[in-house]
Amino acid sequence: MTTTTKPYLIRAIREWAVDNGLTPQILVDASARDVQVPQQFVTDSQIILNIGGQAVQMHEITNDRLRFSARFRGAPFEVNVPVTAILAIYARENGQGIFFKEAEGQSESDTETGEKSTRTKPHLTLVK
Repeated sequence: MTTTTKPYLIRAIREWAVDNGLTPQILVDASARDVQVPQQFVTDSQIILNIGGQAVQMHEITNDRLRFSARFRGAPFEVNVPVTAILAIYARENGQGIFFKEAEGQSESDTETGEKSTRTKPHLTLVK
């Protein structure tokens, strides 16, 4: 069985953003199974999380999960997100990153290049 490329792409885009002084953020499907995020910040079943080094402590990105500790309005919270629930990773400052297909278990990624909608979905482009 071939390992999906998704966790590798997430780690690479995060590293690229940090190396360039940008803020890496992920868009998470908060309604997905086994997602542990602060529900009071979820909008339309989605949440955007800053995964930059200044915002998180003890982060771990494995092939299956992303785990870290963060403060939300001053309160500590242990975030635990399956990689399958991550819909996108991008830099907050310029929107560059990757939007993944929503179907669980997909190993391919896609980029979204459309205009921002009324939803807070970012404009994403493939980082080269």
